[in-house]
Amino acid sequence: MKIRNSYSSFIPGFARGCLLIVLCSGIGSVLAQDTTAKKAAKPADTSAEAPVIKKKSFVKNTFEGNFLIDDQSVMVPIKGTFEFDIQHRFGTVQHGFSDAFGLFSGANMKLNFSYVPVNNLQIGLGASNENMQVDGNIKLAILKQTKDGAMPVSVTYYVNSIMDTRKADNTTLFVNTSDRFSFYNEIIIARKFSESFSLQISPSFSHFNNLQGYLDANGNVMPIYNHDNFAIELGGKLKVSDGMSLIANYDQPVTQNPAQNPHPNISFGIDMRTSGHDFQIFIGNYGSLSPQNNTFFNQNDYKKGEFLIGFNISRLWNF
Repeated sequence: MKIRNSYSSFIPGFARGCLLIVLCSGIGSVLAQDTTAKKAAKPADTSAEAPVIKKKSFVKNTFEGNFLIDDQSVMVPIKGTFEFDIQHRFGTVQHGFSDAFGLFSGANMKLNFSYVPVNNLQIGLGASNENMQVDGNIKLAILKQTKDGAMPVSVTYYVNSIMDTRKADNTTLFVNTSDRFSFYNEIIIARKFSESFSLQISPSFSHFNNLQGYLDANGNVMPIYNHDNFAIELGGKLKVSDGMSLIANYDQPVTQNPAQNPHPNISFGIDMRTSGHDFQIFIGNYGSLSPQNNTFFNQNDYKKGEFLIGFNISRLWNF
């Protein structure tokens, strides 16, 4: 009896234990399924991080300053830059020691003032002893070469208007005020190939309102020059140290005039740069200080050694 009673009491207890285990397993399974269902029901996070917009990084110091010997460079200084320039062209060197290779002969000199009121735009004024000319000019950076190569070149537009202020007489032949004006337009395309080497090419267009002519045998006025002239300029820089570069340019008039076609120009020099100054000294055969005068009237022939010494000095301040 004791054994039967012990056995019969053991069976219900064992059954209750098994039932409890089954119930716990079922509840755990239900809870696990509910958790999985909730995770599945939770909407996926479809939001993505905003794309990072990279700021354009432009190539710097394609050339050292505004001038490349007788031509404008592609450079426009930063906003707030005030610049003062002195340009000088001596006489030709072929007379040797008699006039100190042109240093003691007649020379052309010009003073320029310019300012950058907004980014990529420079405005300037100039005055020269050559025909007492005064000019206003604008220089606009249209495109800038980027470091990532997305924009492979820099493009700048330069324009000037020059007024001859000499007194009207039988040598100047001014009848109307408009006869005193000439204009120059240039697109400058440049690329900095490395930290040492830069190159630019510049097609240009010049116009004179009034030009000298002559009378033929029948008394008819005949032109010597076309009023519109095209030219193309090529210039380069090779940096040899932190403060010094070798520079060169070549200018080729394109338009053929009825007479007195201008000679091309070839120039070589050195550019020395500090934080606030740019100094260029060079030898070439352009003697004028306005680009339209050079592309219209230059009669110095470099093939005959008719070179001259010149220099450009620039002083910059930033406000």
